[in-house]
Amino acid sequence: MILFLLIGLALVGVSFWLFVRAILTPRLRAAEAVRQIDVYGLEATQPVRASGQAQKQRRLQAPHLRNLIDSTANSLGSLLSQRVERLSEETLRRQLQAAGLYAVPPRRFAGYQALATITLGILWAWLSLRSDRGAVTVLLGTLIALYAGWRLPALWLKRRGQRRGERIEYELPDLVDTLVATVEAGVAFSAALQIASRRLRGPLGEELRLTMQEHSMGLGLRDALENMVQRQDSPAMRTFVRSLVQGEQLGISVGQTLRNLSHDMRVRRRQLAEEKAHQAPVKMVFPLVLFIFPSLMCVILGPAFLTISHIFG
Repeated sequence: MILFLLIGLALVGVSFWLFVRAILTPRLRAAEAVRQIDVYGLEATQPVRASGQAQKQRRLQAPHLRNLIDSTANSLGSLLSQRVERLSEETLRRQLQAAGLYAVPPRRFAGYQALATITLGILWAWLSLRSDRGAVTVLLGTLIALYAGWRLPALWLKRRGQRRGERIEYELPDLVDTLVATVEAGVAFSAALQIASRRLRGPLGEELRLTMQEHSMGLGLRDALENMVQRQDSPAMRTFVRSLVQGEQLGISVGQTLRNLSHDMRVRRRQLAEEKAHQAPVKMVFPLVLFIFPSLMCVILGPAFLTISHIFG
C-alpha cells in the first residue's frame, strides 16, 4: 500500500513539474536569447518600452532563489580563485564550452562546487548527529561527503562534455552531406554553412550558429572555424576544419574536399559503431556474472537443495 502511495506521489510530482515547465518555457527561451546577446557584449542603445501586461508581469517577478544562488556562487568562486592558485580558469572555461555552458563563468562554477561541498558536508553531519552515530563515523562520513561535493560537479561537467562531443561526432557526416549538396548546387560555402546551421538541431547546430554569429560580427570564416575547434576539440571536428583550411590554402575545390571528407566521415562512423559492437560482449560479462548467473543458480539448484535438505532432515 505504501509503495502504491509513493508511486502516486511521484507521478503527481512529475505532472506538476511538466505543467510548470510548459508555462515557463517561453520565458526561459527569451532569457536564453538575452543571455546570448549579453555574452557578445551587445546592449540596447535606448530602453525598450514594454507593453502594460509585460510591465505588470515584470513587477510581479520577485528575486527568486536562482539569483541568490548565482550571486553566492560568484562570491565563493572569486574567493577561491584568489586563494587557490591551482584553480585554472582557462581549463574550466574549456570544459564549460565543451559542455555547451557558454553563459556560466568559470568562477561561478567553482562557486557551485563550493556550495555543493558545504551543503553535502553539513547535511551528512546533521543526519549523523541525529542518528547518534560515533564521532569517528561522523568525521569520516563528513570528509567523504565534502570530497563528493567537490568532485561530483566536475565529473558531471566532464561527462556532459564527453556526451556532447560524441553526439557532435555522430552528426558531423550529416553536416558534410548537407554542405556537399548545397555547394554543388552553386551556393557559396559560407551561405551553405548558414543554411546548415538553420537546419541542424542539437549540439552541432548550436556550434554552427555560434560560428556563423562570430562570422557575421566581422570575424573571418577561418578564424571562426578554428574557434569552433577550440570549443569542441574532437578528432572529427579537427579533421573537418583542417581539411577545409588546407583545401583553401592549396586551392582545391571546396566541393571535392567535402566529397572526400564525407566518405572519410562515413567510414569513421562505421568504425566507431563496429568498435562499440566489439565492446558489447565484454560489458555484458559484469551484469551476467552479478545478476543473471546467481538467479539461474537459485532456480536450477534451489529445488535440488531443498530436496536434499528434506531427505537429510
